[in-house]
Amino acid sequence: MEFFNKVGKVALGSRLRLMTAIITDDAAKIYESYGMHFSPKWFPVFYTLMNEKEITITEIATEIGHSQPSVSKIIQEMIATGLVEESLKSSDKRRNIVGLTAQGWEFSKELKLQLNDVEAAVDGLISESSHNLWAALEEWEHLLEQKTLFKRVNEQKKLRESKDVKIVPFESQYLEAFKTLNVEWISTYFEMEEADYKALDNPKEYILDKGGKIFVALYQNEPLGVCALIKMNDSEFDFEMAKMAVSPKAQGKNIGFLLGQAIVNSAREQGAKKIYLESNTILKPAINLYYKLGFQKVFGLPTPYKRCNIQMELKI
Repeated sequence: MEFFNKVGKVALGSRLRLMTAIITDDAAKIYESYGMHFSPKWFPVFYTLMNEKEITITEIATEIGHSQPSVSKIIQEMIATGLVEESLKSSDKRRNIVGLTAQGWEFSKELKLQLNDVEAAVDGLISESSHNLWAALEEWEHLLEQKTLFKRVNEQKKLRESKDVKIVPFESQYLEAFKTLNVEWISTYFEMEEADYKALDNPKEYILDKGGKIFVALYQNEPLGVCALIKMNDSEFDFEMAKMAVSPKAQGKNIGFLLGQAIVNSAREQGAKKIYLESNTILKPAINLYYKLGFQKVFGLPTPYKRCNIQMELKI
């Protein structure tokens, strides 16, 4: 176990596989000691058949969480030993039913006695240990159903990489990046419109001089994300959050959320009560981001954009 002491928790999968191999090896020895010619990998399928009168391979696979090809292979192996038979008679002729043979049912009686001994042994192991592994496994399975390890690792990756992201106020040196990043995403999904050109060609006149703000996200000193806070003088809203764009090569670094936070914080500092935005529902990651920032849907407001099919607000 010295290896696992060195590597630590990142070797979780390897350590679980090693424990599985140890227990499976012991299981084979246990069956042999009881005079049973039985493979440990058959157990989930055989146990299901012990408790079901009519069942298909698909239903077994669903019940035990295995793939259908895996279950089919195990069924064929047990058919060869005389424990299982298929194509049993059923009230529904479309269903290919499998079940235990007479030999299989006799074997199940012996297996139940062995299972009592195994359960007692596991209970003894639990009582000797400081942690109940069985209960912990149930808890871990539940937690991983809620959020997979893959998602959890990606979240940590975003968190780590976002620490290298710096949000800075707009300067003239970022003019090209502000336009290029926006043109890139708009042209990918839609067509550039007149209102786009107004803001992107003249951000100083259209946004900054009117009391708005533009923020730039720098990653390793390269501008890879932008977003604007536009003052709305003739509206029930104080500001509009607009022209958010993140380079595809920087996605997954939490840049959109950091820009959104900067926009909301800036609006709050200026005494804003409500922020407005327009988007399109095909941009699912963006919509999810807006909800994460606290925006909610609103309806029926005039818009200069053909592509707009969702309007949202954030009450500060």
